[in-house]
Amino acid sequence: MAQSPPPLSPHLQIYHWSLTMVLSIVHRATGIALFVGSLLLVYWLAALAAGPVAYADARALLGSPLGLLALFGWTAALFYHLCNGIRHLFWDIGLGYEREQAYASGWAVVVATGVLTALAWIIGLAVGA
Repeated sequence: MAQSPPPLSPHLQIYHWSLTMVLSIVHRATGIALFVGSLLLVYWLAALAAGPVAYADARALLGSPLGLLALFGWTAALFYHLCNGIRHLFWDIGLGYEREQAYASGWAVVVATGVLTALAWIIGLAVGA
């Protein structure tokens, strides 16, 4: 009797991308981004403790266009991870599993991330000016 070929593993061409799938992947990515951004925070704190010359160098690096872009990305990652973490807390107590609720809370996370990031930068730039 001939053996039948083994079944093929599912791959990305088979799966239909959904909002919850994308939000889950982005949640993991923002966790990594927060770790890397925290290294920048440690660098800034170490430069602050090292003295005025080191702090001026750190301030120049973080105040450069690339540094500001990194800080903006870190801020967005922070607020996304926070909002999506709160969403997961509701899931942990059994709320929000229905498809409509999961999509509504997913879009709420995206909107809240944008609003909180914008507010933080508007307030931060106003205070820093």
